[in-house]
Amino acid sequence: MANILRRHFMLHCMALFVASTVRARPAHAAGIANLNEAINKAGSLRMLSQRMAKAYCQIGQNVWTDNSRRILASSIDLYQTRLNELKAFAPSSDIKATYADLDANWQRFHRLLDTVPSLANGQRVAELSEESLRIAHLATTQLELSSPTSVGRLINIAGRQRMLSQRLAKLYMCRQWGISNPATDTEMALAKREFLSAMDALAHAPESTGKIGDELSLARHQWMFFDNSLMQQSAGNKETYDAVNVATTSERILEIMDHVTGLYAQLPAPAAAAAARAARR
Repeated sequence: MANILRRHFMLHCMALFVASTVRARPAHAAGIANLNEAINKAGSLRMLSQRMAKAYCQIGQNVWTDNSRRILASSIDLYQTRLNELKAFAPSSDIKATYADLDANWQRFHRLLDTVPSLANGQRVAELSEESLRIAHLATTQLELSSPTSVGRLINIAGRQRMLSQRLAKLYMCRQWGISNPATDTEMALAKREFLSAMDALAHAPESTGKIGDELSLARHQWMFFDNSLMQQSAGNKETYDAVNVATTSERILEIMDHVTGLYAQLPAPAAAAAARAARR
């Protein structure tokens, strides 16, 4: 518990200075080494689709503005790098075709993300982020199904938590800006249920190490602050404080779950298989 509290304090301090918890790789980064790495990176494109839209909406509303600009810039660089790596790695014609579709979406999405944020452009950014999420999820599933072991499924489950943290924050920021539809409440409720259900599954997986358990506990602690601000908006409150809290805590949860995904990817194959079976229950 002491370790968890110390790390919570460090994350709180870092949020004031660190623009992005997921760093963009340099253009000369090496290609993807194996299928597990491909599944992890494919899943990260789902997260980045939501994170970029979230940051764009934050900039448009002057929420955590300087950090949001850096988050958007680093996420664009990372998305482009990983998309290029995954296109080169794609092991089948079906997966290559999916990444060709994602690349076409990215050309439109990227152009909009480079514009000065406006409500009209924000609406289109939100729409393209949904299309990007759909295609990136398809590609991640295709890669997972091509894995000969259950390790890929475990990486996918843990990695999806990154996306859900960013999706909830994006939906919050869209609704805060007036970009929403009658389905937004349902989408947010579904994302919450999916996140909490997966957290329970991972926490109860018998092969989860003590280190993974500590990280999951830290993520749950951050969730309490995150969810409280989400609920404030649902109650009709639109305080700037809550919007900033959503921006910062969504980044902290992302950092933690990105680390957790990496820890699961390092499990020996038998352990990962057992944990994946537990997560499916």
